[in-house]
Amino acid sequence: MIAIIDYNAGNIKSVANALERLGCSYTLTSDPEVIRKAEKVILPGVGAASEAMADLEAKGLIPVIRSLRQPVLGICVGLQVLCRDSEEGDVRCIGIFDSHVRRFQPSAEAKVPHMGWNAIGNCDSKLLKGIDGGSFVYFVHSYYPTLCPDTIATCRHGREMFSAALKYENFYGTQFHPEKSGSIGEHILRNFISL
Repeated sequence: MIAIIDYNAGNIKSVANALERLGCSYTLTSDPEVIRKAEKVILPGVGAASEAMADLEAKGLIPVIRSLRQPVLGICVGLQVLCRDSEEGDVRCIGIFDSHVRRFQPSAEAKVPHMGWNAIGNCDSKLLKGIDGGSFVYFVHSYYPTLCPDTIATCRHGREMFSAALKYENFYGTQFHPEKSGSIGEHILRNFISL
């Protein structure tokens, strides 16, 4: 059973729909015991990191997330709150990934938000097994995780090269949305399910 953490963040339904398409059983929950006992955990998210952190804290889920030993996948803001901190609301985050979340600076070659399909490179992890560098995935974000030792895939938007995916021990994260990334995203979700 996969636990999708239920908190005040968008895109939860899209993740649930993607798991249904893959024939995967899941539960949508904010119950710490259900989350701890799940085989795998997904932390989805669309919205602001500061609001996401406030809601996770209000539900008492931050220590629960830190204690997890099964595979965990953070998506978009779900990845960002697993980083050290975010410029979005100047908030301290959970601190799993050794990355800081920064805001894109608009330029002639890079509009903000970074929205649409973009290629990822340097793919290196069981999560990305079978994904070739140059594969296109779907992004919607104005803030990005910096490159760090936990980076397992990169992407460029304008002048900024950033972490498209991260891994530390049993924690994984994608800045892009695998649930909206067609067959590539489906492959990545299957990889996560099979970890």
